[in-house]
Amino acid sequence: MFTGIIEELGEVTAVEPLADASRFRLRGPLVTEGAKHGDSIAVNGVCLTVVDAADGEFTADVMAETLGRSSLGALAPGSRVNLERPMALGGRLGGHLVQGHVDGTGAIVERTPSEHWEIVKVSLPPELARYVVEKGSITVDGVSLTVVDAAADHFTVSLIPTTLALTTLGRKQPGDPVNLEVDVIAKYVERMLGDRTGQDPR
Repeated sequence: MFTGIIEELGEVTAVEPLADASRFRLRGPLVTEGAKHGDSIAVNGVCLTVVDAADGEFTADVMAETLGRSSLGALAPGSRVNLERPMALGGRLGGHLVQGHVDGTGAIVERTPSEHWEIVKVSLPPELARYVVEKGSITVDGVSLTVVDAAADHFTVSLIPTTLALTTLGRKQPGDPVNLEVDVIAKYVERMLGDRTGQDPR
């Protein structure tokens, strides 16, 4: 489980295509400190399992399913990525409950800068729209954000200078893909209400 508070802006150093997957090597000196085989690290909001870690880098295998359902397939050597280690039991929940299980992808639609923050519009797959509400939580490329406005095909978020400087969201341009994870609590509520009414919530 993660919080959506990015610890480090890392970098892809190598991508090795495999038969039905890809092996990524990523640089992240902070998140690899003490990391070992089998540990989890979220990369742009996708929970990946560490294969090995040494000298400030780690490798992770990304299955075809993950490559197809997330934006990780578009990464190449030199790509910057958001990195976060799992939340320690008893630690502070600075963002919201993030599983690292991407629900779909969107794209940056437009950016509107202002003096102290920036409003970013992100496209939203229709099947996810019912989980996104004004002032609710959403994860964009692993970053826990508060929804400013929600519509049937897009939503907006307001990015503070820290988020712009320390995550990939400060660099993304219109058309760039982003990973989306909706609030898991909304999905559980939908399932429970569906069970009570006898309706299939899917």
